[in-house]
Amino acid sequence: MSDVAHLGHVEVYTDKFDESLDFFTRAYGLKLSGIEGDSAYLRAWDDYEYHSLKLTRHHTTGIGHIGYRVSSPEALAARVAAIEASGFKVLGWDAGDAGHGRAFRFEDP
Repeated sequence: MSDVAHLGHVEVYTDKFDESLDFFTRAYGLKLSGIEGDSAYLRAWDDYEYHSLKLTRHHTTGIGHIGYRVSSPEALAARVAAIEASGFKVLGWDAGDAGHGRAFRFEDP
């Protein structure tokens, strides 16, 4: 069994926040879970988490981050240890976001 359980959510930066929010809700059909600061949290009909898409007002467009879920606290500890030992850039722990708790952040190559 893999430590990584499934994709949790994706943060998308947009320089056209209102247009993007309108597209993802009215045209694409996602449901608005909430808005906090410069971000809107959206989910599909069968999503069981608070959001699967975080849409964030930004000066440019692109991916802000991708959040994966792990299968257990032990799996999280194993992934953190492996990432820390990998030599890739580690940003460390943050307090979390709407819909999820603490998160371990790092950069891929």
